[in-house]
Amino acid sequence: MADRVEDLARAFERLPGIGPRQAKRFVYYLLSASQSDRSRMADLIRDLNANVRQCRECMRFWSGAADICNYCSDPNRDDSILMLIEKDQDLLAVERTGAYRGRYFVLGGVLTLSGKGHIREQELVERVERRTRGDLAEIVLALSATSEGEHTADRVRELLAPLRGHLKLSVLGRGLSTGSELEYADAPTLSGALQNRKET
Repeated sequence: MADRVEDLARAFERLPGIGPRQAKRFVYYLLSASQSDRSRMADLIRDLNANVRQCRECMRFWSGAADICNYCSDPNRDDSILMLIEKDQDLLAVERTGAYRGRYFVLGGVLTLSGKGHIREQELVERVERRTRGDLAEIVLALSATSEGEHTADRVRELLAPLRGHLKLSVLGRGLSTGSELEYADAPTLSGALQNRKET
C-alpha cells in the first residue's frame, strides 16, 4: 500500500527550493493542522484551474474574469516600451517600484548553459511582431543578473534580430549585483536599475 506521507512529501519536493526535510515538515504541519484548514488549502489548490488564467498578452497568471490582465488592459500604460521578464514574481517586484509604466511579457523561465530550460519563444516573437506594427520603440531585457539570465538574454537578442529595425533593445542598469535574482531585489535597487538601463 502507498505511503501517503511519503507521496505528499515527494510532491512538495517538486516545488522550487524545497528539499526532502522541508517537504516532510510541510506534510507534518498539515497533519497537525485542523481538518478545516487542510480542506481550505485543498480547495484553494483545486480551484486554481477554475479561477486562475493566463493573460493572452503578457502570459502572466491572474485571477480576473477577462482574457487580458489588468496591466495589459490599462489604457494609461506606455505602449512604446515592452519589458521581458522571467517569471510572474519579477513582474510584481517591478510593479512595487512604481518606476515603470510600460507593458510586460513573461518569458516563463530561463535557459541554462547546458541547454536546459524553456522560454516562450514563439509567443514572444508573435507579440513583438504585432507590437512593431504599433508604437513599440524599446524592449527592456529585465532578466536576473545570473549566467542563466545572460544566456537567456543572448537567445532573446538572437530571436529578435530580424525584428530590430527601429527597436531599441536595453538591459537593466547594474544597480543589481551579479548573481542576484530580480524577484528578491528591493524596490530602490530595482528602481535604480530601471532608470540606469542601457542599450544592448
